[in-house]
Amino acid sequence: MSSPDGTIRLTTAQAIIRWLVNQYIEIDGEQMRVCGGGFGIFGHGNVTCLGEALNTVHEELPLYRGQNEQSMGFAAAGYAKQWLRQRFMFCTASAGPGTANLLTAAGLAHSNRLPMLLLCGDAFITRLPDPVLQQMENYYDPTLGVNDAFKPVSRYWDRICHPAQVIQSLPAALATMLDPADCGPAFIGLPQDVQGWTYDYPESFFQKRVHRIRRQSPDVAEIADAVALLKTAERPMIIAGGGVQYSRAVSDLTAFAEKHNVPVVETIAGRANMLSTHPLNIGPIGVTGSDSANAIAEKADVILAVGTRLQDFTTGSWTAFAKDARIIGVNAARHDAAKHMSLTVVGDAKLSLNALTDALDYTAPVSWVDFAKAERAKWDDYVASNVKPGNEYNSYAQAIGVVNDLCDSRDRVVAAAGGLPAEVTANWRTLDIGTVDVEFGFSCMGYEIAGAWGARIAQSEREPDQDTITFCGDGSWLMLNSDIYSSVLSRKKLIVLLLDNGGFAVINKLQNNTGNESFNNLLSDCPTIPEPFGVDFVAHARAMGAIAEKVENPAELGEAFKRAKAADRTTVIVMDVDAYKGWTTGGHAWWEVGTPHITESDRVREAHIDWESTRERQRRGV
Repeated sequence: MSSPDGTIRLTTAQAIIRWLVNQYIEIDGEQMRVCGGGFGIFGHGNVTCLGEALNTVHEELPLYRGQNEQSMGFAAAGYAKQWLRQRFMFCTASAGPGTANLLTAAGLAHSNRLPMLLLCGDAFITRLPDPVLQQMENYYDPTLGVNDAFKPVSRYWDRICHPAQVIQSLPAALATMLDPADCGPAFIGLPQDVQGWTYDYPESFFQKRVHRIRRQSPDVAEIADAVALLKTAERPMIIAGGGVQYSRAVSDLTAFAEKHNVPVVETIAGRANMLSTHPLNIGPIGVTGSDSANAIAEKADVILAVGTRLQDFTTGSWTAFAKDARIIGVNAARHDAAKHMSLTVVGDAKLSLNALTDALDYTAPVSWVDFAKAERAKWDDYVASNVKPGNEYNSYAQAIGVVNDLCDSRDRVVAAAGGLPAEVTANWRTLDIGTVDVEFGFSCMGYEIAGAWGARIAQSEREPDQDTITFCGDGSWLMLNSDIYSSVLSRKKLIVLLLDNGGFAVINKLQNNTGNESFNNLLSDCPTIPEPFGVDFVAHARAMGAIAEKVENPAELGEAFKRAKAADRTTVIVMDVDAYKGWTTGGHAWWEVGTPHITESDRVREAHIDWESTRERQRRGV
């Protein structure tokens, strides 16, 4: 209750939630709550106090009931991606294993630079009931618990030991989540006793505040250095990463490329920065890229890397580029801009691209651009053939092609770890900007359905008439499928393409490519499985309330997809694909893989020698 001295007495939990409700962000001139709500599973560590506080604001901050804490975190990540990091969701879990289940999701958000607020139960500060249920006891340090494990995977971490602490902690957490350079998960541990303690908070703390995401201007000298280097380029190339979309710099990237006639390649996170039909879009780069992008990458002499953290699938473990190529790193984060001895431009992608455009009097040689376009034309022909149905076997690429031909241009496509990220990255032809989410920052199986659910929640706030389509393998489905039920319960329709190849087929492919025999990846190759059998995925999906059917081939898949588009709830379409045939064979850069230096197998030894023979292509610097 309010007091004449301008304070209000609240519990710690009540103060946290009241403060969240009053935080807004301005997006394109419109103000909305920066927190879109949350995902929660209650237990003894968060139900009595935080649960009480959340129940009073369930209309302002809708709380989606999760089925698994890890998938709640994946859903929050999918939501943040759809909102281009401008809004976030919180996740709340009980003390102990409930909170521990969020570790993987925090790792995903950290790797992908995504905002996510974790409000997690913790052990009692008083320690009077010590040890409590599910407490992890450390004999040498009683302050150390499971929640401390989040420190390496959080951008901000705090444990609330007194109610007044949130006055500093909450703004610091939000500032981190909205910072273009430091964006990532913010973890706040909430001891069970402290959640219910009261404090006389200043009422001014809960006044409405409107936030804006900072745009850092690049340093003038760094722009000048970058311009000087670009002017020397005979074979320039732009790598467009996910940061281009997060800074809303897609049109600026396109304008820069068109003005200076520079070919553009996309990272996995940067897919859908440009339409596939744009003449300067030369394709996705790297290990799961395209022959066209990799062909110009190995010849480029100056590389403008915009909004990318240059992870090893982008760089082919640093073999994709010429050893003497110079890199200009344009990034809001100094850490990413300076990678691999890059000439740094630390700043917002939009402001930096505009500054470079204004200062640069340069056009790339026509012969270089013609070479890039010719390579892209060859890759387009390959993709057209690759996705075309008609073989005696079903493939991922064929399924991707069917969906690509039938979906709406603004439908969102989601994929994650396994074989499908590579296949979607290589074969998907972008129909509209910002419509592709391939989770490969943390390469996390299980994101497909949960991340799509979170994306669909966000999409329903912006484009409710569009669909969220997710490609999922049988391995990922069996890891984490319960948000099919979540999507049905919350009426957030998904279209799930479940492509069954009988196990972890892409890792089986890597196993075979390194000379190893198939072992423990495909169900048929597991010695501990006497009689392998397939899961009835249709029955499983229907049991969770979804519409589901199985198809035999891509033609039937197309008809089923049309029915899914017309359906009023989540629909699962199952199709068997071949575990060995039909993989996209083009577009692969070298990737560093640890292989046995000694072995009794001739095949493994030969594969090791072959793999190591190309290591000399790795850059050691410039």
